[in-house]
Amino acid sequence: MQSSTNYHLPETQKAAQYSSKTNSIAVNQIPVPKPDSDHLLIKVVSASLCHSDVMLLEPNEAGIVLGDGRPVTIGHEATGIVLSVPENCTNSSLKVGSRVGFLCPENVCYDCDGCQIHNAWCKYGKAIMSGFGRDGFFQEYIVSHWRNAMVLPDSLDIHDAAPLFCAGVTSWQGVTNAGLNPGEWMAIVGCGGLGHLGIQYAKAYGYKVIAIDLVDAQLEEAKNSGADYTFNPKNDKDYLSKVKEITCGGCHAAVNYTNSVAAYDSTPALLRIGGTMMVVGIPQKGVNINALDFALGKYKIKGASNSTPQNMVPCIAFSAKHNIKPHVTFHKIDQINEMIDTMHAGKARGRLAVRFD
Repeated sequence: MQSSTNYHLPETQKAAQYSSKTNSIAVNQIPVPKPDSDHLLIKVVSASLCHSDVMLLEPNEAGIVLGDGRPVTIGHEATGIVLSVPENCTNSSLKVGSRVGFLCPENVCYDCDGCQIHNAWCKYGKAIMSGFGRDGFFQEYIVSHWRNAMVLPDSLDIHDAAPLFCAGVTSWQGVTNAGLNPGEWMAIVGCGGLGHLGIQYAKAYGYKVIAIDLVDAQLEEAKNSGADYTFNPKNDKDYLSKVKEITCGGCHAAVNYTNSVAAYDSTPALLRIGGTMMVVGIPQKGVNINALDFALGKYKIKGASNSTPQNMVPCIAFSAKHNIKPHVTFHKIDQINEMIDTMHAGKARGRLAVRFD
């Protein structure tokens, strides 16, 4: 096992942890983890907050259960520096000192048919996601299976790149899975942490973009990210007819990054006949579709998620090549509940992250 020879590890560290008993998140002191023969030891440099990190603070019908009642460290998108490499690692690019980003699945085989779709469907393991069933990344030192990690391209800033390892990969999948051609119209519904990245990816692929959000500050971010048109449905009751006029019949695809049932209800109206609705955001309650419209091909439905470790590599390479940049506001770990309050209030612009160095 490669290991750092000049780095002193503390015995304990601060961690932002969720407790199902109190339905709250607190900063606790916990032991620094020790890696085994499959896991990298990583010093976290930046960890960013995703809405799914705090979903259990909200009512939900998704059946998501976090841990077994004991406090669990939240967080599943981060970047860091490798401190030790396990003996079973066959990725020669992973070395002590490597700047890395990483995804969150554990206890999976990575190779079965299910793992090629999403590691949650692994046939041979019982998937556990860091930040949910096991301690996640809002702590200074973590262990991660080496197959989850990749070395960052030199052009990516290690702090700003943290959101790319969930929000970025998810946003990219939402855009690319729609299967559009350059010059076609894509609606981005929800322009926050995922949406502002989705706009950048869509523009990099040559799509024309209409951005929709209920928060004017998010629409400003959408404009900065390259959106061709922006609409706030609260302020413009005729936005759907305007979209149809601008696009000559509707968008070829609409990517919904929100957790809003109302947003999903209105998304099909953005599409032209035969358009594609991309399901990315996860509402707390179920979403209804018009089965007849779907059966008659009025529109198609596809989905996207953070996918698999092998799919992060082309996303990160594309991000570096096209200078995709998350808008990140940094905090200290003791400010985790301030970050959550900002997110719940809809005041987060881009992504909120903890910087550990």
